[in-house]
Amino acid sequence: MPARAEFTLRGTWRGVILAVAVGTVCLPSAIFGQVARPQSPSEWDVLAGFEPLANPREMMNQYLLRQVAEAREAWLAAFEARKTPEQIKAYQQRLKDEFIKRIGGLPERTPLNAQVVGLLERRGYRVEKLLFESQPQHFVTAALFLPDPARFPPPYPGVLVPCGHSNDAKAYRPYATFSALLAINGLAALIFDPIDQGERHQWRDPDGKFSLWGTAGHNMIGVGSILLGRNTARFEIWDAMRAVDYLQSRPEILPEQIGCSGISGGGTQTAYLMALDSRITAAAPGCYICGLFGRLLKENGAQDAEQNIFGQLALGMDHADYCMMRAPQPTLLLTATHDYFNIVDAWESFRMAKRLYGRLGYPERMELVETDEKHGFSIQLREASVRWMLRWLARRDEVIFEPANIDVPTKEELQCTPEGEVMLLPGARSVYDLNRDEARRLAQQRAQLWSRRPREPLLRQVAEIAGVRPLAELPEPEVINRGELSRSDYRVEKLIFCPEQGIYLPALCFVPQAGQTTGGVLYIHEDGKAAEAGAGGAIEKLVAEGKVVLAVDLRGLGETQRLGQRYFRPEYHGPDGQDFFIAYHLGKSYVGMRTEDLLVCARWFRRERLRPGQPLELRAVGYIGTSALHAAALEGQLFDKVTLIRPLVSWTNVVEHGFSRNRLVNTVHGALTVYDLPELAGVLGDKLVIEDPRNALGEPYGP
Repeated sequence: MPARAEFTLRGTWRGVILAVAVGTVCLPSAIFGQVARPQSPSEWDVLAGFEPLANPREMMNQYLLRQVAEAREAWLAAFEARKTPEQIKAYQQRLKDEFIKRIGGLPERTPLNAQVVGLLERRGYRVEKLLFESQPQHFVTAALFLPDPARFPPPYPGVLVPCGHSNDAKAYRPYATFSALLAINGLAALIFDPIDQGERHQWRDPDGKFSLWGTAGHNMIGVGSILLGRNTARFEIWDAMRAVDYLQSRPEILPEQIGCSGISGGGTQTAYLMALDSRITAAAPGCYICGLFGRLLKENGAQDAEQNIFGQLALGMDHADYCMMRAPQPTLLLTATHDYFNIVDAWESFRMAKRLYGRLGYPERMELVETDEKHGFSIQLREASVRWMLRWLARRDEVIFEPANIDVPTKEELQCTPEGEVMLLPGARSVYDLNRDEARRLAQQRAQLWSRRPREPLLRQVAEIAGVRPLAELPEPEVINRGELSRSDYRVEKLIFCPEQGIYLPALCFVPQAGQTTGGVLYIHEDGKAAEAGAGGAIEKLVAEGKVVLAVDLRGLGETQRLGQRYFRPEYHGPDGQDFFIAYHLGKSYVGMRTEDLLVCARWFRRERLRPGQPLELRAVGYIGTSALHAAALEGQLFDKVTLIRPLVSWTNVVEHGFSRNRLVNTVHGALTVYDLPELAGVLGDKLVIEDPRNALGEPYGP
């Protein structure tokens, strides 16, 4: 079972001490409910009728897409400047190095411990059912389709077949059919189950069920992986590379003649593997390559976790680059006219890649086939891929067709494990276990780091990782007054803070009517500024104490909270998962952006609404406490007191749990390589108060 981080609060005003220990986890069924986001009463709305922002809830999406457009212009300029073989080679190496770095590097090669666990004799070929370990005790289920040796004497070229997001994976009829079609035409095919599909479901509920699969499983793995500086793609890429290792170990396979072809999620894996592994001689990614700079992010939104590489658009790595990184090795794009991966963008990526292949003198090695079908491994695409592999791997330029009576094994026949799940094998280790190992290693590393190094350089590293500029470098916000509300004992100013182009932060400033004010409170709530603004609420009680209270919707909260992004299952990841990943593509974190919002509002508040020497408290409720903690630790002079109510206890707790609720938006890529939330809490000392800390599931936390 997962472990959990332990939390200790010593004294209301004595600060926070957090440490990691081993415990147990309960996963109640209640966490599967929808994430509630109460709507602000109309009297508290500030942006209604504000002309520069027609739809406040689209603010973050439009803001981020404008930056994507800017990154595209830089990408196009760099492409046009890349002319010579030397320039292209340097570009390829730079992107490969950055790609591997941004997924967290690759594991060391360990023994595969491969086993043949079953044999199938089919018409025209045979199948060996396999089990191997891509990492120690991390099992991969696969099937090797081998040609009939009487018709095609060995050795054979080998083709790796990654699977798309079907829960049947290697046994999904179109994928198994493609493998069979390769075998009956003299090519060996190794098809394997990706994590969270087929026999490789990684998350097991306390009741023993495997409830997460496909994109839902990949996204859940992504949350903890991001914190470690990893990506779900890292595990898929390594599984595929180890599958190539296995192919090359077989005497029946020609080790220098290896291909790779898959559709959808298998197209993603093919694109990554062909870009990073030079052993892939011929590649045919299908129903995936289009363009992040094109329509995908605008119309579909970001896809699941492994399809989003940290900072890749800022780096200049779009879908076309996966092809260009391997030039001039033969590459065929398999596309479908009616795919939701837009066909126009697929052609545009193809054109860009073919131009670069031409600059190297090999334009014929970059090709595209389009079939008038929907998304999927249709018969035309299966045939096109086999023909491509025959041409480049077997030097047979033949027109082959798929027999109507092709003999394809069933799911039951292709099952490799006794109970149909690798995690039921003795000693099996999941991706969550591998991430926990890394989290524990990093915890030990951080303990030494924070005990030995001065805090100032460490905090500069924190700011760099989270993407927070020093307060002195943040521009003064434009502040727009939108009128007032009157109450018997106080008035409420409606304000809009504009910290940068396209960002509008609605705010309510509660000012006592009579007497001297005693200080100020900057109030941030995960449900928005109006969550506790009504009669008898927490804000009104603070005003009654003589406090000026500034309640602000940081970007993407309250009135600008994104709604309707169902792809990332709001009950797991909140309502803004796809916008989060657009920011992720740009190398930005919501934590960092919201921290900067908070800082510019606090600076304005001190200067414009408080008298010199009056204390300012920062009070944050819910998961937004992560940004508040960053702001207070990085610019400690701004705040005299910091109160966090229901904050996340630690990022390590998220990794230890594995399953989490609404933590995606508050991840920072690679944060745990340098710091965790407890380290930031320790910087604040006695000025920090934590009330009712929460674990990764949003439940009350306690030893």
